[in-house]
Formats: sequence, C-alpha cells, structure tokens
Amino acid sequence: MTRIAVLTLLLIAASSTRANELDDKKFELTDVFQLEWASDPQISPDGTRIVYVRNFMDIMSDKRRSNLWIINADGTDHRAITTGNGNAFSPKWSSDGGRLIYLSKTDESTQVYCRWMDDGQTAKLTNLTSSPSSLVWSPDGRSIAFAMLVESKPESFVKLPEKPEGADWAKPAKLIERVRYRADGLGYLKEGFHQLFVLSAEGGTPRQLTSGDFEHGAKPTWARNSQSLVFSANRHGEWELNPQREDIYEVSLAARSLKRLTDRVGPDVNPVVSPDGRRIAYVGFDDKFEGYQVDRLYVMERDGSGKRLVTESLDRDVQNAVWRKDGSGLFFQYDDHGDTKVGFVTLDGRVKRLAHHLGGTTIGRPYSGGSFTVSDDGLIAFTFSRPHHPSDVAVVGKDGSIHRLTTLNRDLLGHKELGQVEPISYESKFDGRKMQGWIVLPPGFDASKKYPLILEIHGGPFANYGDRFSAEIQLYAAEGYVVFYANPRGSTGYGKEFGNLIHHEYPGHDFDDLMSGVDAVIAKGYVDDSHLYVTGGSGGGVLTAWIVGKTERFRAAVSAKPVINWYSFALTSDAYPFFAKYWFPGFPWEKPDEYLRRSPLSLVGNVKTPTMLLTGEVDYRTPISESEQFYQALKLRGIDTALVRVPGASHGIAARPSHLISKVAHILQWFEEYSAEE
Repeated sequence: MTRIAVLTLLLIAASSTRANELDDKKFELTDVFQLEWASDPQISPDGTRIVYVRNFMDIMSDKRRSNLWIINADGTDHRAITTGNGNAFSPKWSSDGGRLIYLSKTDESTQVYCRWMDDGQTAKLTNLTSSPSSLVWSPDGRSIAFAMLVESKPESFVKLPEKPEGADWAKPAKLIERVRYRADGLGYLKEGFHQLFVLSAEGGTPRQLTSGDFEHGAKPTWARNSQSLVFSANRHGEWELNPQREDIYEVSLAARSLKRLTDRVGPDVNPVVSPDGRRIAYVGFDDKFEGYQVDRLYVMERDGSGKRLVTESLDRDVQNAVWRKDGSGLFFQYDDHGDTKVGFVTLDGRVKRLAHHLGGTTIGRPYSGGSFTVSDDGLIAFTFSRPHHPSDVAVVGKDGSIHRLTTLNRDLLGHKELGQVEPISYESKFDGRKMQGWIVLPPGFDASKKYPLILEIHGGPFANYGDRFSAEIQLYAAEGYVVFYANPRGSTGYGKEFGNLIHHEYPGHDFDDLMSGVDAVIAKGYVDDSHLYVTGGSGGGVLTAWIVGKTERFRAAVSAKPVINWYSFALTSDAYPFFAKYWFPGFPWEKPDEYLRRSPLSLVGNVKTPTMLLTGEVDYRTPISESEQFYQALKLRGIDTALVRVPGASHGIAARPSHLISKVAHILQWFEEYSAEE
C-alpha cells in the first residue's frame, strides 16, 4: 500500500475515533454521507403545495439517491411521496394541479410515473428501453412530451469469420466515425440521437415527433392549443463542429412537420410560450466567438416575427425564464456578484429583483445553482442556501420576504461548529480592479492566533463561487485552516466585460487577482504567511499548476483535474469542437506558440513546490493524461510530487460521496506532509 493510501486511512480512522469519543461538534469526513438537500421545487398551480426532490447519500451503495417530498406553502404537512433507495426526480404538476408526473429509476431502468394527488394512486405510464428526460405536460392535460435516445445499429465495417461454438474470443473492435463519440460522466456514447416523443397521459405507446441525425434532447414547450411543440435544436450542416448554432423550431403533432422560427449566427434556446399563446420567450446571443458571451432574454411573436431583446439593461446571464400568468413579463434567475437571484422583467425591459440566495445544490464546492418555480398567482418557491446549510425549500412572500420551509440538515448540522464565512473586497495589483472573495474561518477562531491558509480556486473558468454551503471547504476549515476563495477575472456574475478579460488570455492575470487576495487576507493579521497552501479543480487545477510555476510562496499544492497542456487537451477533451473555436485564435497546429504560452507545462521548469495531481480515471473533460504530463515532468526534475487516480470517477469527482471524502483526505494529508518547519 502506498504512503498516501496509508495516511488517508489513518485520517479517516482518526475521524471515526473522534466520533466515538462523542466529539460531535466537528464537521467530519463521514458526515458527508449524512447530508441532505432539496432540489427542483415545483409549486402547485394554485400556490398551496410544493413538491421537491429530497436528495441523500446511501452509505451502503456509495451513491446519491432521491425521493419526492411534499410540503404546504405555509410549511405544514411535510411528508414523503416516494420512499426507498432508488431515485425519483423531475416532478411536474398538471395545469389543474390534480396530477403529478415524475421519473423514477430502479434497476437501471428509468420510467414515467403519474400520481393522482387527491388519493395518492400511482401508475407507471411507460416501459421504455431508453431513459426519458425533459418531461412536460400539455396545457390540456391529455399528453406528456419528453426526449429519449433512439438507438441505431450501424452496419459492420468489416466482415469477420464466425467464432466456433463455445469459443471465447475478445470483444470486437469498435469503429468510431462521429465527431462526438464520448461524453464526460456518460462514457462512450451509444449510437443514435435523442428525439422528442409525445405520450398519452393515460399511458400507452409514445409517438416519435422528430427525426434525423440531430440531437433533440432539450426541454420543449407546448403551444397553448396542445397541438404542437416548440423546442431548440442544432440542425445545421456540420452541426457537431458548430456547437453554438441552435435555432427555435415548432413541430406539429398531426403532421410532424417542422417550422424554423429563428435563424442567426448564435444559439437560441430554452423557448417558453406565453400564457395567451401569442409570444415565445427564449434565450440567446449573437455569436462573436468569444470565450464568454452573455445569455440574454428575447421575445418574438408566435410566428417568429418581431424579435426583440428584453434584458438589454441587465448585463447578466438569464436562466430558467417563466412567464407571469397575465403575460406581462417573465421571471428568471441570474448570478450577480456571487449570489444567485430571481428577477422579473417586464416586456419593456424593466428589471426587478425578487429573491436571492438560490443555490446549495452542488454540495462539494460553493458554486452557483438551484432553481425556482412560480404559481399562477405569483408565489415563488426556490432552493435556498446559506454557508451553514445546503439547499432547503423556501418561498417568497407577497411582501417580498423569504420564508424557509424546511431544515433538512438540522439534525446533522444544528449542533456542529462550522466555519464562519466572511466577504472580502480587494483590488487586483495588476490593474486595480475590484475583486470579490470570501474568507472561511476555522471553528473556534481566535484572531490573536496565526493560522495556515488554503487558497481554493474555482473551475470553469466561466463560473462563480459565493457565500453558499460547501462540504469540502468546511472540512478544510474543520482541520484548522483559514480558507480563502474568490471570483477572479473571467468569473460570471460580473458582466460581459469582466468575463471576457480572460478571452484568449487564460490563465493569465487571474494569478495577480488571486495573489492580491491572498495578500489581503494575510494583511488581516491572523494568517501565518509561511504556511500557505493552494488547491483547485478543473479551471482551478489549471490555475494551481500555473501558480506553482510563477511563485514559490506556497508550501504545497494539489492540482485537481487540470489542463496542463492546451495543445493535447484541445484534441482529447470530449468537447473538442468548442475549445479551439472559442478559447483560442486558431487550431493547435495553426497557433502552436499560443497554446504553449498558456500551458502550465511551459512553466514546469520553474516549479519547486511539492505538487500533487488528482484526477478521475474516466475523466473525459480534462483527461487524466493531462495530470500525467505534469506528474512525469516533475518526476524528471526531482520535485516532490504524487499522482492520485480516482477509479471510476469522471470530471465531477465528488459525484460519489466516498470520492468527495477521498479527495479532501488526500488534499489535507498532502498539506500536512509539508507543514513541518524545515
């Protein structure tokens, strides 16, 4: 057994020992298995009840599970709809509030179910061979639309001799000809394409509405007469090589004929038909081939005419647009300065904030996320999170006040001492720009003492952290570290100009932004500047590897799932048609120097910091070959390094609870290895 494996086991064993000694105030590694969180809250049309997905960890199977729960909008009568260690998800109310459809997965089969809400009777509506997604009720309640993979079996490329009866031959070779043949988290893709189907609300045989060698997996919206679907898809020639070309289409149920409603260089997605059926709202932008482009809200007439931008005054990405019942405007969510909010925009472009603190659904790190729904009378239900708890269900009252309805982790976290999260504002020493970050203080913090500091860097890079719950960061704080995280240039929620400061320049002056933040925290007087550590995942892994090539101020580093060599990454990542077109000014063979100058590999000759690499073995977004390049380069140079391969893990290492625990344990132990004074 390796030294790191032994030390990890010792760390977990020590955690268990402390628990046995009834030291239950500390947030421990094994507490991860006890976390619960709410997602996808669906408020009933009359605004009286909310069905939501209650997520939990199954310690025996080491998987995330989910059931459906229901609660009244006043917080009473909280109870389960489904139970067990399967997965129930994607609940949707019928327009009259009398029925609920949802998906349930058992024994690797996902099917559509319907529940009658007056008596609780439940029926399985499908017996599908592929998993459905994107469930949507028709307005008349008679039909259900969904997307599903239609598999195809290509003809054999070669004709091989038949094996003798009883012979044990190797599995046959697989011929790959598609542009996108594997996807992170899914592995090597099955042959076929997702198509839209319609199913009777009474069950039966689904009818396929779309066809062709194109992906139609996006959530559709119904026309008000329930006779057609409006959806987005990329049906252009060479669509796989042009990922940002989705258009809005309409397909009729009777003739299955297609009509294209938008056509521009850029994506138009997420259509929603207005309550009166006269207009369609959608999200999109004119593609300038920039790294970061703001998703804006548009409205057009039902026939595709009269297209106009509605959120011109809001320099933020619009998500999850929902029409108000009277058609006067739309609710939507957006990220703003590390906070996810619900807003409302009138058709003449006036924007008002209605709720904030959406999130708490990512569990591992404090990324944005969460969702909301709206009743016919305008009551908003949403996932609500603060730094000391994952997402709960909350509603926005008529007076604009927020009412938290659930406390799913009170039994686990109510008596724990969690790290306190404080905001910090500072200026980048590169250009004086204002930066936003957060400091997490260890439990029992004493400002007169000196603490080691961990700089934790978010990925993306077009993403954001905020004052949201984070199991990983709380585990670092529980071990006595001050943790600092920030939103350097390129982060979302600060507008197009801020996001595109890294266009064709990443990683670059993010280094200055992050070092300036570390200096600002040190200036507070309670950090031991001789005990600094750095880690981050994905884009944060890129910046971690970049940082140790630029400075020696950190005692140790852990670069998780990084890009080390942009040249190889651009030709091995599962999203390879995107990166060369949007993140670089040309293909690797056209601009080799551009790819090299932005690669942490170019700085490996400067590295003196002990650096661990940590990546999932089936990570197809930033393949483990990236980590191996840095590891082997450091080995050749005689620098202390270690490579942690996480079996079965994709880019989202924390998808399984034990992987999250293992990741944190390896990072903490690596830092502990280099904490002693020389």
